[in-house]
Amino acid sequence: MTERAPISLGAQVAELARRSLLRTARQPAQIVPPVIFPLFLLAINASGLDAATKIPGFPSDSYVDFAMAFAFMQGALFSMINAGTDLARDVESGFLSRLALTPMRRAALLLGQLAGVLALSIGSGVVYLIVGLIAGVSVETGVGGVVVLFALFSLIGLAFASVGAFVGLRFGSAEAVQGFFPLFFVLLFLSSASLPRNLIEQDWFRTVATWNPVSYLVEGIRSLFVIGWDGEALALGFGIAAVVAVIGITGSAAALRTRVVR
Repeated sequence: MTERAPISLGAQVAELARRSLLRTARQPAQIVPPVIFPLFLLAINASGLDAATKIPGFPSDSYVDFAMAFAFMQGALFSMINAGTDLARDVESGFLSRLALTPMRRAALLLGQLAGVLALSIGSGVVYLIVGLIAGVSVETGVGGVVVLFALFSLIGLAFASVGAFVGLRFGSAEAVQGFFPLFFVLLFLSSASLPRNLIEQDWFRTVATWNPVSYLVEGIRSLFVIGWDGEALALGFGIAAVVAVIGITGSAAALRTRVVR
């Protein structure tokens, strides 16, 4: 009797990514909010804060262009919730315990889940961009900038999803993951998402926004819509997203080892 060849890590990741996508597709509550809410808040901010473009030194004539980064950052936040919630449910349902009885690698579970969430995040980003272009948004960096935009957005989505995965695996509770969402949402509002840092008049707010790493993620995305090729903003955006992703994936892998014990 011939032994069956072991399934490669790539095949395992692909299968678990497919599982993640199918599970999300069966739950509209995980698809609709990441698409609708960021666009809804974009419309509110663009109409309510359009007067900010008259402030001397404001970098854009259109607040919609300026606020597009806010929509993309919200989409990344939802990727954190989806990744963490799905893994927490796997813990609660006993799926991870059953996984320990199979030859499935731990890395495949984590990478597959992150890949599935990332695919949904990128799909949401495409919708944001299409709606933005219809609304008159311009991408100062052209077609090349769109490629860089999705590269940066994907890395930010991976970073946030890995943090969500860590919370889900560490606490094993979907409620715990949901509880972390307001914290990250506050970080977004305490960043330079609504105004450039140099135009924030309140000293404490400007100081918090300067120390808040989310500001540099926002500014990296925004530069592609408003400024053009800003090497410093992009380097900080990619660099901070990469650091968060490494920390999140490392923490998630450590938490997964305690959940899947063979």
